Amino acid sequence: MDRLTSLPDELLHHILSCLPTKSAVVTSSLSKRWLNLWKHNPNLDIDDSVFIHPEDGKGEREEIRQSFVRFVDGVLAMQGDSPINNFALKCITGVHPDTVNRWICNVLQRGVSDLNLFTDFTDEDTEDDSYHLPKELFFSSTLVKLKLRSEHCVDWWWTGGMWSDPFSLPMLKSLDIDSDLIFCGKIEEFIPAFPVLEELRMGSMEWIQSDVTVSSATLRTLSLHGTGCDDFVNPTRVSFDTPNLNVLSYYDLVAQDYPVVNMKKLVHATINLIVTDEQVKRLRESDNDLAEDDDADDVFVDFGNVAKLMNGIQTVQQLSFTADTLEVLSQCCNTLPVFNNLKFLGITSEEGRGWQAMPALIKNCPRLETIILEGLLHCVTDKCGDACPCISREDKGRSLRSCPVNRLEIQGFRATMKEMNMIKHFLDYFPSLKRLDVVIEDNEPTQLRNPELSNCVKEMFKLYSEMYPSCSVELQVSAFLQKKWRAQGHI
Repeated sequence: MDRLTSLPDELLHHILSCLPTKSAVVTSSLSKRWLNLWKHNPNLDIDDSVFIHPEDGKGEREEIRQSFVRFVDGVLAMQGDSPINNFALKCITGVHPDTVNRWICNVLQRGVSDLNLFTDFTDEDTEDDSYHLPKELFFSSTLVKLKLRSEHCVDWWWTGGMWSDPFSLPMLKSLDIDSDLIFCGKIEEFIPAFPVLEELRMGSMEWIQSDVTVSSATLRTLSLHGTGCDDFVNPTRVSFDTPNLNVLSYYDLVAQDYPVVNMKKLVHATINLIVTDEQVKRLRESDNDLAEDDDADDVFVDFGNVAKLMNGIQTVQQLSFTADTLEVLSQCCNTLPVFNNLKFLGITSEEGRGWQAMPALIKNCPRLETIILEGLLHCVTDKCGDACPCISREDKGRSLRSCPVNRLEIQGFRATMKEMNMIKHFLDYFPSLKRLDVVIEDNEPTQLRNPELSNCVKEMFKLYSEMYPSCSVELQVSAFLQKKWRAQGHI
């Protein structure tokens, strides 16, 4: 303790700033020197679960909640009007919203720049069944980073007539919102309120309007995650006018059209275009059946317009698609752009989604170096393409022969014979493959728990190494899983 106490105040302030506020306050009992050090801490991290321990049922006791309120009030009162940089508040155990808003206003008045709020108010906590952030937050001239979390549906930006009354956060560079459901209304009016915004994340989002445009010249990182619930309607038109965007994570129901996609500086993208099982079923019906169904024709037109989205992101260097997205891309294989800059491609597979788009996608990536496949299981159709050996065909492996990929990683390996056949298919037809890693996940079901099958698979991988000497073939099992299997006598 003597060595710690001998450190200069500036360093001790930094150490205390890394601690939860409750722990920082406790240090005041160490000695006279420590008595007031925590009061100068410009970073407060207050978590009611640390104070109340709701897992023990204490959060339901009013006297415990009130003691937490008195603690926070005391901390803020002790600090007076001293400047504050970061304020993190997690409050999910029944403290009244007015009390929480009073704390928020306190740090706003003291010039907070980084505000992280995790609230969880029930209908019983609020008078009109909705939690309203304090109006002062929407006019802060110091906020640079704002993160909002809730486990319930919260109309974060609709309070106090915010859509009709202009608000502005002129210094805000990072906005991160996530709750059970976010209703995203007039985003054309919403984003301009943040003139220097560089990072925007919205989770569990639903568009209120069917025709929306995300427009910002300052955005560098954009993450929009739609809910994808069956009850929601596919948006009509979604546009992106974000010329300086570098990173995109887009999870949403498929829009009928993507009129504008301006992302010329995009480097990383993850796309999840969500489709229902019913939509997939209709997409796979024969052309004759579709011709008799006008609604089905509309589905084809809608999904075909996804090519516009792909054209808008064609400068990307790293790209990841979910199984749903790959299914959607099967409707625009002939209009996919050439991804001349793409070096990394990630694909997630599911048993209920097909690989019809895989051959066209691989052909259109002339500089591809790495492919990571999260699972090999997929729905086998007569249009599965030559990228897999599921159906015998004369052009087997044709798309792979022209692909320059040199590293392939397969995650979630289950040791089925179908997977083993696909691995050999890749080894046979990828001409430049130098490295093949097959990963067994800790929590994935696998047949390698059977000792005889496990030995057989190992022998097959050993054989692959001998048959393809120019490629390093490796079966990777985590140390945890190896230890577990040994304890169970499986290896």
